[in-house]
Amino acid sequence: MPRLLGIGDNTADLYLSSATMYPGGNAVNVAAISARLGHPSSYLGCVGTDPAGHLILGALRAEGVDITHCRQVEGLTSWSKIEHRGGDRQFVGSDPGVQGQWTLTPEDLSFIARHDLVHTSIYSALDDVLPQIRQAAPVLSYDFSSEWTPELLGQVCPLLDVAFLSAGEGSLEEAQALAEEAAQCGVRVVVVTRGAEGALALAGREFFFQASLPAQVTDTLGAGDAFIAAFLQQWAERPDLPAALKAGAHEAARNCATPGAFGHGAPFPAHLLPSTSL
Repeated sequence: MPRLLGIGDNTADLYLSSATMYPGGNAVNVAAISARLGHPSSYLGCVGTDPAGHLILGALRAEGVDITHCRQVEGLTSWSKIEHRGGDRQFVGSDPGVQGQWTLTPEDLSFIARHDLVHTSIYSALDDVLPQIRQAAPVLSYDFSSEWTPELLGQVCPLLDVAFLSAGEGSLEEAQALAEEAAQCGVRVVVVTRGAEGALALAGREFFFQASLPAQVTDTLGAGDAFIAAFLQQWAERPDLPAALKAGAHEAARNCATPGAFGHGAPFPAHLLPSTSL
């Protein structure tokens, strides 16, 4: 059974409407949801000593994620303020906190190499050490979200096995062109998610398509990360892209019924953001 490592970003998602914080961050979410799907997984990153940091580590432990190589340092954990409109969300402020206050060590690289899949993201601030991670990782995936640039694709894609990109606002033709642009940079598999319009994957010169599936929408936060987790596990077990896309779509739809990216909400104390009026 493939073992996955999420490395890099974490955050406390602060829901202003309910004064509730949820553990989050792309690398955290992918690791947690992989574990929830029954696969061994780990998370490597840096959180603070504040309530948000304890929440993230506690939630990962509760999901069965290996956090033995995480760092916890004095200071605030990364946070993102979120307002909701129906089931959808809008980010209205953030702070990276101590997320980047750690250095990749030889022990970390050895730990990375003990995993079958390694996943990180554009929000993880690891691009400078990605060549080292690439050398250690048997399979490396990266989520560009909607923040890619041609320069970043050219820098990162040659190091990857799987690239994920979000293009929910554009046409199908634009999504296909984006996938082709990333593929031309050297990545083996490109996946472009398109929100309610579904997703597509490109491998070689062949496109595969998947419609979105019906969902009971409580909260869309984390649906994309759920897609990634299920896609990677299915693809690692059997490199069948239609099956991987279907698994991703199924888990994304199911995740929409979960508050936060994978639950574990807790009230956040007023002093967590002392300069912010809640």
